[in-house]
Amino acid sequence: MKKSLLFVLFVLVGLFIVACQPRTVEVEVTRVVTETETVVEEVVKEVEVVKEVEVVKEVEVEVAGGARGIGDRLTLIYWQAPTNLNPYQSGGTKEIEASSVILEPLAKFSETGALVPALAAEIPTLENGGFSADLTTITWTLRDGIMWSDGTPFTADDVVFTYEYCIDPATGCGASNLFEAIDTITAVDDTTVEIIFKEARPYPYEAFVAHTAPILQRAQFQDCIGAAAAQCTEENFAPVGTGPYQVAEFLSNDSVLYVPNDFYRDPNKPYFSEVFMKGGGSAEDAARAVLETNEADYAWNTQVPPEVLSAMELAGNGKVLNSFGTCVERIMINWTDNSPELGDDRSLYLDGTNPHRFLQEPAIRQALSMAVDRGTLTTIGYGNLANPTCNVVPAPAAFVSTANNSCLTQDIAGANALLDEAGVLDSDGDGVREYNGIPLNILYQTSTNAVRQQYQALIKQWWAEIGVDTELRNIDASVFFGGDPSSPDTYAKFYADVEMYTNCASGQDLQGYLGSWVPSEIPGPDNSWGTSNVPRYVNDEYVALHTTLTQTGDPAERAEIVKQLNDFLVQDGAMIPLTHRGSVSASGNDILGVRINAWDSELWNIADWSRAEN
Repeated sequence: MKKSLLFVLFVLVGLFIVACQPRTVEVEVTRVVTETETVVEEVVKEVEVVKEVEVVKEVEVEVAGGARGIGDRLTLIYWQAPTNLNPYQSGGTKEIEASSVILEPLAKFSETGALVPALAAEIPTLENGGFSADLTTITWTLRDGIMWSDGTPFTADDVVFTYEYCIDPATGCGASNLFEAIDTITAVDDTTVEIIFKEARPYPYEAFVAHTAPILQRAQFQDCIGAAAAQCTEENFAPVGTGPYQVAEFLSNDSVLYVPNDFYRDPNKPYFSEVFMKGGGSAEDAARAVLETNEADYAWNTQVPPEVLSAMELAGNGKVLNSFGTCVERIMINWTDNSPELGDDRSLYLDGTNPHRFLQEPAIRQALSMAVDRGTLTTIGYGNLANPTCNVVPAPAAFVSTANNSCLTQDIAGANALLDEAGVLDSDGDGVREYNGIPLNILYQTSTNAVRQQYQALIKQWWAEIGVDTELRNIDASVFFGGDPSSPDTYAKFYADVEMYTNCASGQDLQGYLGSWVPSEIPGPDNSWGTSNVPRYVNDEYVALHTTLTQTGDPAERAEIVKQLNDFLVQDGAMIPLTHRGSVSASGNDILGVRINAWDSELWNIADWSRAEN
């Protein structure tokens, strides 16, 4: 009885907290340069502050550890086990996280969203001359003496190769949109990379930035470009890297064992003698292993009902970490026909000749959104660790649209009226509406997870109230988010009418992220289903507006364009945003150096992690 009262109190408090949350082209080159200099100067100031903070953290780690590999085993629980360790061959968050321990980009985003150098010696800017005044050329200078984990030198040629690998359409690169603006890329010398863009690029920090776009070693992957990429199992399972750890053993969809990289640039790091990443199980199992039973040191993505997390934390073994970035739990709407009888053409765009049987009707897409009570979902699923949202872009604040806020109020009556007006009626009285004689029977899939199954159950009920019949399906997360092109159950194959998951942007500029929904990013067999336009969304106005974003330097204008792109995706029904999630994970109380990051990999600074001495 006490537990029930506590739960009711918790939900009421959560509702109060949610209710109190704020709901939140060309131009002349001279003006673009001036305005962009202002933006870059602000970024540089932020980067300098972050550098100072990182120096302090490094000193603290050296005091705690003091030498490479002297610590015991660090155990990470990633209940969504990685399929491979090459993020370009999946694009899934679990692959990005697992690979970030070994592969590195030129620059990362810190936990504040600021750019910080990784393999680069510094961030190229207008001020330091690394970014040209006409906004067409960026020059990256690499750190001296960086070595791959096999003992060979890391050079600018490896950066050039990574571009060549990812730009080949047959490679199926999950981050190809980040490289498309590049006209030429040249290794000027071993430590200098010059990138010339096809046109002025006000925001040049996409390619080779963040753990969505790390550097691959040419010597290892040179025979893995194009159609051969997916067959390079050995390379994809054990990439040679420059990060603090290297792969000792990898079991696909199960676990990874890492050991220190003997050639890592800091002789005092990393601290742990082994890092063991265990996959499988559930988010609740992962959280319990850290917070309650003390069997693990870190649990990623603890997507667990808030009252369960709070009870676990009372055991005193660990703490719940939360960081808000751009992560949104959303329902993706399939714009193509997913009928099984289509065989190999199932869920393929086919140049627009294969539209969905009834989700092509805008009124149906809108009604599905109107019927959802986002506040109830978010409170039950996350408590005060998330907020309901109507936007694909929920942050930073300057980019948040208010044009869609009506969705925060559930409107079953309005959804029914909209469908009636569109002629989508229940003609035979069985409780299910029809569109051109086709019943609104929806297959709704997601990964296996307690919170997601709660969302599914409630949404099924609400959709029934507007005459939509829903079949629920949940798939093991390792399979659903996997990169196996032969599997019919991956989110990219999208053999369902709608599907639900979370996605996030890296860093605080949304240009690359919003480039995920252009036609060239539609998944299919020609790119091994590795690209990012999962709903198969095509809108020429959206493409034109995104092109304008890539050519606009004024910060205020960029913010307005981002809002408009967001509104296209929401109002056109490419997806139904539900919840602005924090990145919620759990860490043992004795683990030092963790700085949870919603803008990049959560393991972005694992080289700095250590264990407190008893």
